[in-house]
Amino acid sequence: MCKVFQISKSSYYHWLIKKPCERELYRQEAIKKIKNIYTISKGRYGSPRIAKELQMSGFKISRKLVAKLMRKENMQSIIKRKFKSTTDSSHHYPVVENVLRQEFTV
Repeated sequence: MCKVFQISKSSYYHWLIKKPCERELYRQEAIKKIKNIYTISKGRYGSPRIAKELQMSGFKISRKLVAKLMRKENMQSIIKRKFKSTTDSSHHYPVVENVLRQEFTV
């Protein structure tokens, strides 16, 4: 396998036993906390709210890093559109009389 990837055996074994760096450990911890807040909020919180929650709890993290980690983990907040009225019921036009007088009683 080392011949296929053109790497030395020592490099492979070094990679195999190496420990993650501080930055990677920090990101793993951040992802755990982000997932926790995301599930508590039922997927409604986006990166600004999650970052603010983490900062209030004492965990130093920026909104951009939260957004990046959320994208990496395929987490996206639920976005609901505002209610938009399709008809204007407060118009000043005359209401048409019911000429057909349809009675639908059995």
